[in-house]
Amino acid sequence: MIRRDGRRMVLGGPVTLANVASMLAMGRQHLEEGVRIVDLAEVTEMDSSLLALLLAWLREAKAKSRELTFANMPEALHTIARLYGVEELLPLAAAH
Repeated sequence: MIRRDGRRMVLGGPVTLANVASMLAMGRQHLEEGVRIVDLAEVTEMDSSLLALLLAWLREAKAKSRELTFANMPEALHTIARLYGVEELLPLAAAH
């Protein structure tokens, strides 16, 4: 599930291989409409497909010279990103 809060896109519920393709498509639309922060605070379940999703959105944003940051990344996602050697590629939003 994705909900929009201004320039923030909030991902909720599970983000796994079972639903990542639909999340990718929905997120692309929001990015085109001006989203600049992806908030992961409401993600309830995840696997490595969440990392792939974020990297895909980030790649698309950079291709269009748009800034994109990630907020409230689950510790498990940090761990996966570290294991794959891509943690430094994920720009984190400043804490409020």
